[in-house]
Amino acid sequence: MKFTFYGHSCFAVEVSGKKLLFDPFITGNPLAKDIIDIKTIEADYILVSHGHGDHTGDLVAIAKNTGATVICAYEIVNWLNAQGVDKTHPMNFGPFNFEFGEVRFTPAWHSSVMPDGTYGGNPGGFMIQSPEGNFYYTGDTCLMLDMQLIPRYGKLDFAIMPIGGNFTMNVADAVMAADFVQATRVIGVHYDTFGYIVIDHENAKKAFKGAGVELLLPAIGETVEM
Repeated sequence: MKFTFYGHSCFAVEVSGKKLLFDPFITGNPLAKDIIDIKTIEADYILVSHGHGDHTGDLVAIAKNTGATVICAYEIVNWLNAQGVDKTHPMNFGPFNFEFGEVRFTPAWHSSVMPDGTYGGNPGGFMIQSPEGNFYYTGDTCLMLDMQLIPRYGKLDFAIMPIGGNFTMNVADAVMAADFVQATRVIGVHYDTFGYIVIDHENAKKAFKGAGVELLLPAIGETVEM
């Protein structure tokens, strides 16, 4: 599997020959807008954790550019249809088998509303299980005991977690979350973009290392083998 970071909580994972893009927010991100051209992004599927603008800012444009199928909450599908995006797959919490593997939409403790104020349904995360491996993206969330269910579904190769605090888990909470989901490799997201969520990178890595977990903080535009 290949992981590419596009800034904030936007990333892509290439798995089973398909490109999965998550939470597209680039042109509105001051750290990414001059590095990433959204017209160059390829995607077969776009997975959306919730409706906030810092996760959907480029959703419509990239969905139309790529022709990707958007996987998200039923309410976000309704919003997308109104924006002229019809290639969608609605979900609520539970699993569904796609051509690349199983997608399980998992709960997250957060909120969800579209940029225009439309109700965005329940916020969530995604666990992906495929012949190439398994990974879990928590979505925007605080630490929660529901995460302890994840290892019952399957063993993770890595997890993607917010670590910026204030709106989501901070580093200390994410270290506990890694223990809950039994992940030994974590990719941090949702940090540094805004003043509220700036972190100390080295201290974050030390905190995870002290728990026996490797924390990866890829540069914007960087691709890493997982």
